[in-house]
Amino acid sequence: MKKTALLALSVLLACNASSVTAEDESKSLSLTDRLYDDYGIEMLGFAETRWGARLVDDDNEDTMSIGEARAQLELTRYFDAFTLQFKGDLLADAVTEEFDADIRGLNVAFRPSDVLDVKIGRMVSTWGTGDLVFINDMFPKDWQSFFIGRDDEYLKQASNSFRTGIFLGDYTIDVVYTPHFQGSEFVSGERLSYFNPGAGQIVGQNMVMADDAPDEYFNDDETSLRLSRRFGGVETALYGYMGFWQEPEGMDATTGKAIYPRLNVWGASARSPLLGGIGNVEVGYYDSFDDEDGLNPYVRPSEYRFLVGFERELAHELTGGFQYYMEVIDEYENYEQTLAPGMNARDEYRQMLTMRLTKLMMQQTLTLSLFVYYSPTDQDGYVRPKFQYKLTDNLRIDGGFNLFWGEDEHTFWGRFQDNTNAFVGVRYSF
Repeated sequence: MKKTALLALSVLLACNASSVTAEDESKSLSLTDRLYDDYGIEMLGFAETRWGARLVDDDNEDTMSIGEARAQLELTRYFDAFTLQFKGDLLADAVTEEFDADIRGLNVAFRPSDVLDVKIGRMVSTWGTGDLVFINDMFPKDWQSFFIGRDDEYLKQASNSFRTGIFLGDYTIDVVYTPHFQGSEFVSGERLSYFNPGAGQIVGQNMVMADDAPDEYFNDDETSLRLSRRFGGVETALYGYMGFWQEPEGMDATTGKAIYPRLNVWGASARSPLLGGIGNVEVGYYDSFDDEDGLNPYVRPSEYRFLVGFERELAHELTGGFQYYMEVIDEYENYEQTLAPGMNARDEYRQMLTMRLTKLMMQQTLTLSLFVYYSPTDQDGYVRPKFQYKLTDNLRIDGGFNLFWGEDEHTFWGRFQDNTNAFVGVRYSF
């Protein structure tokens, strides 16, 4: 019954968007103009429906990978001394059979002095130089949304934070303090299947991962730091993070629940024009605080991470981006010696290559894109071809595939191989 109601709502949204007349658009614009002229409020938003299905059999998950209707509203009000911003979504989800509200932005921003910016409330934060590869960006993600075909916007989650920017001559210091750990939305088996090391096989709703997240305000907090400076055309930055692994990378041996061990991250990056394009390099050391010297078999060990990338225009309205990424496990001998019997050992050096191709066509109304992850060490990968076509300035359709593969079920991408799916969406923006 719920799925029928959700289907009806999605059809209603799609039909309403596709049947908007010039008169309707004029009224919508006049409402937007009146809000701004009378109250100084900028209004943006959209309504969309999105559907998708698995392309491989999975006995432990629904065939439908995504089926939802969503409406988003964004309001911004500028005052002389501060700015208020709200962004919220209403979601009807046919897969979980739930209606949900998600506040992605509710904050106030102000500048108490010429050298200080402050933003307080709920917001999305991000930094770093990688393209869909994150080293020093330790802000919460939602890879599950990405893997089922939601808009790329939903890869990055919002958190309740206090953010400051301090400008000291050529240097900028950014601090993001989150008093309550949130963590990323991880693949737990509830919606997408994954490889469970304890079970030794891919599982789903038959074995949903139970986790125990840190939950004490101001004690289980997170602090992210960035010191940046530009040297000519070169953008450089140093990073620091004190908090927890964003996904449950440990296990409580007593309860058997997945846990979020303590983690500190220290890193640096540089980005500069190079050979007619843009080059970047980023490094980071993940200090797994609860796994001293790699001797705790229940906690992910410390590791080094490296990234080198390059992007440029390859031809008219065709751009390409390429990255090389590597993880190196610290104290690898200790890690091997303490590995639990029957567990699959990770490679000491995990390498991964990525490629992004983007082509604009039909007077830039059609965008074709391809993003590929491939690991030569794990022999696995993830491919995401996608299209987006603008029917009008307000109406667009998009769709694509999430294709996972791997020679082994326990590797990073191989564990998701039963989630290969196709998706399509229709969005009306105002």
